[in-house]
Amino acid sequence: MENFAQFDLIVIGAGVMGSSTAYQAAKRGQKTLLLEQFDFLHHRGSSHGESRTIRATYPEEYYSSMVIESKKLWRELELEIGYNVNYATKHLDLGPADNTSLVSIIDNCRTHSMNYQILDRHEARTRFSGVVDFPDDWIAVVTELGGVLKPTKAVAMFQALAIKYGAILKDKTEIVDVAVDKHRGGVLVTGRSGDKFWGKKCVVTAGAWMSKLVGKVCNGGIDLPIQPVETSLFYWKIKEGYEVDYTIGTGFPTFASYGDPYIYGTPALEFPDLIKVAVHGGRECDPDRRTWGAAPLGDERPAMVIGYLKEWIKSTFGDRVDWEGGPVMRQSCMYSLTPDGDYVIDFLGGEFGEDVVVAGGFSGHGFKMAPVVGRILVDLALGGQVAAALQEEQIKHFKLRRFEGNPKGNVKGFEEQVRLR
Repeated sequence: MENFAQFDLIVIGAGVMGSSTAYQAAKRGQKTLLLEQFDFLHHRGSSHGESRTIRATYPEEYYSSMVIESKKLWRELELEIGYNVNYATKHLDLGPADNTSLVSIIDNCRTHSMNYQILDRHEARTRFSGVVDFPDDWIAVVTELGGVLKPTKAVAMFQALAIKYGAILKDKTEIVDVAVDKHRGGVLVTGRSGDKFWGKKCVVTAGAWMSKLVGKVCNGGIDLPIQPVETSLFYWKIKEGYEVDYTIGTGFPTFASYGDPYIYGTPALEFPDLIKVAVHGGRECDPDRRTWGAAPLGDERPAMVIGYLKEWIKSTFGDRVDWEGGPVMRQSCMYSLTPDGDYVIDFLGGEFGEDVVVAGGFSGHGFKMAPVVGRILVDLALGGQVAAALQEEQIKHFKLRRFEGNPKGNVKGFEEQVRLR
């Protein structure tokens, strides 16, 4: 073992979850190694780009509490690093008054004592100076906890702070094996180039590559039901004279629409005079064989998605946003989707016992909760089942065993939100 670099904790995958975990571990005095198969801050996964929504309005009560805690932690991180990664504004949820997701959101606002307002069409038009509209049988829910996170900047922040506390970061290191060290305990992690690292504990946050990696190291003995999904983000041109109306600087909110399909977006911030509006969903893919947003020959679904978005923008923003010309920019990203849209945060088990913790399946909505997820992962890695018992209320929905004999996972009492196209 003297020939191997030795660590208290090895983290595999340097997206936002892995980088948050490395920071949390290093800050607690753990000798930490963060490994990434590509360049740091690459654009091949789920943690890059210029905007992610932060909101606490979830149909699932357990996510609302995680976001509220994360909001505080994001602010503490900004104070520690000395710059902003979160730009606050209000959040706006729209949908039919009887939509079960929206009804659950309102219930959770009450449960968590969130400051919220329910508006009808006329009230919403007045509140947002006539730049938002929706059908008469819809309602709007406005909450104070909203905003835009800057993803690449946030990941870089976690990595810089991890280095500050002594973590070692190594990119371009594809991991091909994680094995139990039967002689000394702990785990041996092997890179494709032959590099070996020993850790008392290991956390795997490999994003869209989770199922591939875990299937490989477990010889197929453990199946993580996490499906990579390629999605496209679209930016639309705000027409001349209305540019300021849709900016975060003037208080335009982040937003989500609970119609069919589920549509979400962010105010103009990262690109001047462009507003992001996209569908929550995408196409199943192999993360190593993506189309990068191009449609396979004969596949008409991308055109259908653009059609949905055009109709939604026309009815919601009217002629203030150029829907006729289509999006002026698109970016490709990936989800790691579980059957129930909930996370996987658990011990890998089997021969690895409590020595390997896995975290994945963040299903297109996990970025905002990265500070809390990182804390939980370090707690589990260092504290084992004792820590898991203390975290039970927060992580019980994310256990691997929920899929045993039940491939759909957690039962939800509201509509599916992710559209697979």
